[in-house]
Amino acid sequence: MSSVGVERRAHVIVLGNEKGGSGKSTTAMHLIVGLMRDGYRVGAIDLDARQGTLSGYLASRAAFADRHGVSLPLPMARAVHRSERDSRSEAEADEAMRLGAALGDLHAACDIIVIDCPGADTHLSRLGHAQADTLITPINDSFVDFAMLARVDPEDHSVINPSIYSEMVWEARKRRFASDRGRIDWIVMRNRMGSTEMRNKRDVGATLETLAKRIGFRTVKGFGERVIFRELYLQGLTLMDVREAGLAIQIGMSHIAARAEVRALISAIRKPALVGGDAEAAAVA
Repeated sequence: MSSVGVERRAHVIVLGNEKGGSGKSTTAMHLIVGLMRDGYRVGAIDLDARQGTLSGYLASRAAFADRHGVSLPLPMARAVHRSERDSRSEAEADEAMRLGAALGDLHAACDIIVIDCPGADTHLSRLGHAQADTLITPINDSFVDFAMLARVDPEDHSVINPSIYSEMVWEARKRRFASDRGRIDWIVMRNRMGSTEMRNKRDVGATLETLAKRIGFRTVKGFGERVIFRELYLQGLTLMDVREAGLAIQIGMSHIAARAEVRALISAIRKPALVGGDAEAAAVA
């Protein structure tokens, strides 16, 4: 599927990897809310509609706002389901049409679209990756998750060869460039960086930087292992909502650090600048 041909194109941020439990949907939700609070008009697409983690997060958020009578920013949201067509070619064409329709709606109305991809290699996931202006791949900070990016030598941790996922990103980059000469800025986000096991942390970082130069991505520090993320998820909330939602949460140094991690990630994204009234509203906020 080529990039959607509409007169106005939003900046597309794709959250993708092929391993569950890396914090993809949590990252997507914090990006959505953080960007909306910055003044951007944001759309959201859940490509893992069967599991529906992002869709469920957004539904819980709307229910919380209703129940407590508070105003919380909510994106324009779409869920794209896998096709049930019998023929593979028909199913893939159907999925391309469904994603194209969702993107067409959101490109016309939004500045930024955040796409949450399935944690598996599916046709929908590949379609989503090929739409990216920014691809964010969260990984847990260990060599177990590193295998998703490349195979490494167990003795000296040198890179042997890129993984199937890295090759898929390469194909997505080629498809994106062929469709509209666009380029994908790939960010690998190191989640759950603990203070322990410093040698492993250092080795993972050094190997990541070697691989980054080889296959072309940037690395950023992601989110730490914090209970607050799990607590807020159940209510559809993010760290950017604690004050507005009137939550009785003791704000400590851990919460301040977690919020700073979210802001750092948003700052690392090469997104379009706010203009006119949106920029003024963000400045006031």
